[in-house]
Amino acid sequence: MTTPPSAARGGEYKFGDRYVRRLGYGAMRLSGPAIMGPPTDPDEAAAVLRRALDAGINHIDTSDFYGPHTVNQLIADTLYPYPPELAIVTKVGARRTPDGDWPPATAPDELRQAVEDNLARLRVDSLYAVNLRMSGPGGDVFRSGSIAEPYGVLVDLQRQGKVRHLGISNVGSDQVHEALSIAPLVCVQNAYNIAHRGDDSLIDELETLGIAYVPFFPLGGFAPLQSQKLAEIAARLDASPMQVALAWLLRRSRNILLIPGTSTRAHLDENLRAADVADRIDAGTLAELNAL
Repeated sequence: MTTPPSAARGGEYKFGDRYVRRLGYGAMRLSGPAIMGPPTDPDEAAAVLRRALDAGINHIDTSDFYGPHTVNQLIADTLYPYPPELAIVTKVGARRTPDGDWPPATAPDELRQAVEDNLARLRVDSLYAVNLRMSGPGGDVFRSGSIAEPYGVLVDLQRQGKVRHLGISNVGSDQVHEALSIAPLVCVQNAYNIAHRGDDSLIDELETLGIAYVPFFPLGGFAPLQSQKLAEIAARLDASPMQVALAWLLRRSRNILLIPGTSTRAHLDENLRAADVADRIDAGTLAELNAL
């Protein structure tokens, strides 16, 4: 449950065939309102991407359904040609409708086209990693059912050299083990944060398997009482409550890779300082956070 401070601060984790910084960047917020359309401030959005690389981030999470298309286009326009150490991770398995909905898109032809679209807009011949995003009833976590067919499509694309590493998203433990029975898995991307810890056992299981856990919504879902307690702890640490929430995730398990998103450089810098906050969390403070 506790990662040594030296591992939390500036630490790296093996992700596929390379090591990445545990504090990465999620690019979803670079699109317009409701994750639709181009960014409100294109110059600032591009500056955020450049600042991320300047700060040493080498793991960017994106998808062609952010915008749709606009975020991947912005990444390519701003960062291409990419530095060799940069791992750009995308996801497939959903599409966008004109009204902003996110219906599933896991049919074989939909997945193949999604991979081709990501390749084209990111201007690469092979995607470093692709997450298969599943969806249960009403968009819930996909815990009951097989992912063999859609995962098999990505495995086939991996054999063709279009995808280097595979991940799955919004799934349970059964789907993780099914995926592993088909082909190696490098990451699982699910909703998890200090307030919503339904994946505690899954995180521990993945750590023993050497698989990265990438929480989305790492700063979401805080109740007023939790926010008040976070504020009290943050004041003692001379940090913001959100920095403490990110720092707790870094201390939670060494296989957690963070991808907090933002559309401003100031907020990006604030998020990155969470690594130093994690180093200042002593055992007593960690116990308080664990008890929320």
